[in-house]
Amino acid sequence: METGETRQLLQALKDAMSGHHAHIDFDAAIDDFPPDLRGIRPPGAPHTPWQLLEHMRIAQWDILEFSRDAKHRSPKWPDGYWPKTEAPPSDEAWDKSVAAFRRDRAEMIVFLDEGSENLFKRFPHGDGQTALREVLLIANHNSYHLGQLVFLKKLLSAAA
Repeated sequence: METGETRQLLQALKDAMSGHHAHIDFDAAIDDFPPDLRGIRPPGAPHTPWQLLEHMRIAQWDILEFSRDAKHRSPKWPDGYWPKTEAPPSDEAWDKSVAAFRRDRAEMIVFLDEGSENLFKRFPHGDGQTALREVLLIANHNSYHLGQLVFLKKLLSAAA
């Protein structure tokens, strides 16, 4: 049975995944990102905006699929988690990546809602992971890279 405390925890997890409260949310970071800046890597920066977006999408998708499918096989680390190019092949590729990120985030929230009584239960696969651990991993990972993305957006926009 779901308690009031469990509902509060679920809401806090959803907020953390969506970027509310402690850090910028994905939509604010990605909306109106200038198309001509998406593939530029400033001197000293390890990644371009495109690389960060795709990395976040791939990692979130992998965590979602691992959480709900014991047969899922993760991409090879690290190459499978990063795009091959510094720039998106097209504006449509950028938009598709954004849409996939949003869809997978929404699916992870559904996964949490459906298994809200099992947040602390270890998955039958893996090596001790729980739904709570995986959603926190997504929130932390995305928060880190969203900060990088916002920094690049400001830096590149100022230089343009």
